Amino acid sequence: MRPIHLTMTAFGPFADTQTIDFAKLGQNPLFLLNGPTGAGKTSILDAICFALYGKSTGDEREAAQMRCDYAAPTTLTEVTFEFELGSQRYRIRRVPEQARPKKNGEGTTDQKPEAQLYRVDGEQEVLLVPSKVSEANALIEQLTGLDADQFRQVMVLPQGKFRQLLMADSKEREKIFSQLFQTQIYRKIEDKLKAQAAALRKENDALANQRAGMINALELEEGITLEDEQAKLAPKLADALTQKNAHTQAYEQANHALVSAKSIAADFTALAQLKAEQLKLDEQSGVITQTQQRCERAQQAQQIEPSYQFYLAREQEAQLSQKALQQSEEQLKQGQRVASEKAAEFAKLAQLNEQAKAEQAELQKLNGLTVPFNALAELAREIKQAETARLNGQQQLQTFEHKLAQCLQQKQSDDAELAKQQQLAEPLFNLQQQFNALQAHEKTHQQWLKASAELALLGERLQQSLVNGKALNLAEQKEREQLNQAQLRWHQGQAAILAQTLQQGLPCPVCGSGSHPAPAQPQHDLPTEAVLEQLTQQANKAQQDLASARQEYKSLNVQLTEKQQFVAELALSLGEYVQYSAQQLTQHLQGLKGQVEQAQLAQNQVKTITERLKQQQQQEEPLRQQVDAESKRVNQLQSQLAQLQGKEASLREQIPTDFSSLTQLERAITAATKALTELELNIQTIRDQHQVAQTALAQLQAANTAAIEQNETSKTRQEQALTGFNHQLAAANFADLAAYKQACLTKAEISALTEEINAYQQACQKNQANTAQLAEKLTDINEPDMAQLTQQAERLLAQKAQAEATWQGLHNRAEQLQKAALQLAELGKKITQVEQEYEVVGTLANVANGQTGNKISLQRFVLSVLLDDVLLDASARLQLMSKGRYRLLRKEERAKGNKASGLELEVEDAYTGKVRSVATLSGGESFMAALAMALGLSEVVQAYAGGIKLDTLFIDEGFGSLDQESLDLAVRTLMDLQSSGRMVGVISHVSEMKEQLSTRVDVNKTSIGSTLTLVLP
Repeated sequence: MRPIHLTMTAFGPFADTQTIDFAKLGQNPLFLLNGPTGAGKTSILDAICFALYGKSTGDEREAAQMRCDYAAPTTLTEVTFEFELGSQRYRIRRVPEQARPKKNGEGTTDQKPEAQLYRVDGEQEVLLVPSKVSEANALIEQLTGLDADQFRQVMVLPQGKFRQLLMADSKEREKIFSQLFQTQIYRKIEDKLKAQAAALRKENDALANQRAGMINALELEEGITLEDEQAKLAPKLADALTQKNAHTQAYEQANHALVSAKSIAADFTALAQLKAEQLKLDEQSGVITQTQQRCERAQQAQQIEPSYQFYLAREQEAQLSQKALQQSEEQLKQGQRVASEKAAEFAKLAQLNEQAKAEQAELQKLNGLTVPFNALAELAREIKQAETARLNGQQQLQTFEHKLAQCLQQKQSDDAELAKQQQLAEPLFNLQQQFNALQAHEKTHQQWLKASAELALLGERLQQSLVNGKALNLAEQKEREQLNQAQLRWHQGQAAILAQTLQQGLPCPVCGSGSHPAPAQPQHDLPTEAVLEQLTQQANKAQQDLASARQEYKSLNVQLTEKQQFVAELALSLGEYVQYSAQQLTQHLQGLKGQVEQAQLAQNQVKTITERLKQQQQQEEPLRQQVDAESKRVNQLQSQLAQLQGKEASLREQIPTDFSSLTQLERAITAATKALTELELNIQTIRDQHQVAQTALAQLQAANTAAIEQNETSKTRQEQALTGFNHQLAAANFADLAAYKQACLTKAEISALTEEINAYQQACQKNQANTAQLAEKLTDINEPDMAQLTQQAERLLAQKAQAEATWQGLHNRAEQLQKAALQLAELGKKITQVEQEYEVVGTLANVANGQTGNKISLQRFVLSVLLDDVLLDASARLQLMSKGRYRLLRKEERAKGNKASGLELEVEDAYTGKVRSVATLSGGESFMAALAMALGLSEVVQAYAGGIKLDTLFIDEGFGSLDQESLDLAVRTLMDLQSSGRMVGVISHVSEMKEQLSTRVDVNKTSIGSTLTLVLP
């Protein structure tokens, strides 16, 4: 990945837009990012890392905290970064979450984070990600092959992060290297083999459990096999089948006899029921006879019903005609009375006509007075409009005067506030410098406290090591003394052992004498060779423990000296702050932060007030012009109003005093018009009502005559209908009208009675037929004993069921055993096959996943080989920078417990000839080792050329911990790297670096934000 162009807006300490054109630095530049502490050098790396991954290089600030405090509220914080990956160029723009002013109205709204990623093809750009942050992050990781953490560790060495790559354990380093060298295939092989082995093991366990479950389910007796159980069951099953067939045949015969007996018994029961039903039918015969008579009378009444209905209709007509005659006579009397009243009113029409003529003359007189009143009304409207215009003008004038006064008052207030805020903002630059310096001191103070605690711990460990060394020295002397004494006793005891083998007359193997007057006597505590061997091992172990303790003491003493020097350097850089506690320093920092924020707030207020004063100056002159123009317009309106009021007074003199207003005249005209209209309407109404009354009276007289004639006719028809109905009653043998009504029934009632009679007759006929049929069928047949037959059938059914249950149980058992035998045979085949397959796959899985030997997995083994290549290159650079003292090695010893191993690092010290942990390196040594490691990693990754191309490296500080000679060696190493086609950017404020690197980007610090300057040789 090679940077091309970086644009930052309102980011970090940069208030406006700042750009870096990396292309101007050269093809493979080695350049310096230079500037004072707190100017924003690291913020450039933060911007690159944020553009790619949305995070800073140190991962100490969230994206939302990267906005510049000096930026204008309307300026949006964003970063645009253009870079190359191989031959392809890309551009990404990223905006963090932040508060921005609302487009409409006051206040702020939240700006959501967004990211756009483009592929640059010549002059064209292809949009790959429109705005979604997660999609941009995923695609960047896919393109670069690195996530944010890996990018920070491999391509950027940020402040305080030098040792992370160097100090990473096997697990962390495996994660980084597997991504860089694309060794995930080996991890997939491990997982695949592990999953296959687990699946086979699980399948084998399941098959074994299934086989055990099947055998347990058979419930075999102890010592009895499945084949024995099947042979034992066969004769029992054949005997049970014979018994089942015999009992089934006996039951079927008994059941057939029972079914026949049930049929005969049912016939006897049915015959008895029929006889009982016949007795009930005989009891109902009298009621049925009465019902037949009632039905016949109802049918006779039904025949003369039309004559009765005709009589009722004629009777109703007579009643209605009589009522109509009475109403007609009443209406005739009412019509005569109304006609008399309307005739009297018609006689007064002449007097009403004269009154109407007088009203007409008065109305014409009033209408003549409307002309001057109309002119006066129009003039009043004009006066009102003029008065309204004058009042509006006065109000507008007051508004303009009020605005002008407010503007002058606000200007005076803002002038005073501006002077006050300028005074508060004046020390901002000094306060910001003090705050930045104190922040750096706070970090140094934390390092000093931590280093002091570590120094105290080293002192305690050194003292304890001294005590342990003395104890081990005494123990070693004691063990050595015991060994010497035992060896002495053993040598002395050899003479006694030899004396035991001497024989008189035979020569001594020592002196050759055949006489042995005083042979040596054995001692009781003579040590054996095994005891001597054990004491020798104990003495050697005590000597090794003492040597290890002495080596540990020397190592701790060296670490203590280095740590004391480091603590002293930190204390010197802290100066007077070394006397502060962490809480005091934090309180002081918070106090300075509050002052800086207050000064920044005041500076923002200065900008706001200055802008407001400019706006007020622009508003003041137009307001003065508006006040003068409105004052002239109000005077003109006042003059026009006076002229209209004079015309109004002249017109009022022409109007009679009886009418003070047009409204009063209009009311008088309206009243006169209404009176005339009502009078004319009354005259017409009297004429119309007189005519209507005469016409109505003639119609009522004619209707009364017709009603009298209709009444006589209805009475005659009623008498004729009554005579005819009485003749039919007598012919039907009804004594009177009451007897007829008593016999009357509805058609539904007659139909119901008829059905009842028919049903009775049918029931009698059906009963007689069924009784005769059953009596003939049961002739010469006796009623069976159902209790005895039922008991016999039930007994045989129970025997049959018992025999079937016995056979079924044995049959089910035989089928169960047969099915189990087949299933167990099949399971045996499967278990054998799975065990054979697991023997191969399980072994491969254990080896690939590091479950054997040194517990090194397949991927970690591959990575260890790659790490060795990295360490070869890194050690060559580290030896150059350390003047041949240090060389990086991979620790091959297995880690304790189940901890992953195989990728840990150690450092070989040529001065002491010892190999020790990389954690024992000092700050400057750690920086050189981390730099060498990063450069070696870059070389090896690109040498394999199958994955990620690391052709850019950024180094943030660390050179201040090097002496002049080490610094020269480090710069020479970076130049060698540059000559091999790498872009190397160094961030440092060390003056010696500025002298050695002529190509640089200067970060200029000001009170309103930092700026960038590109310096080329």
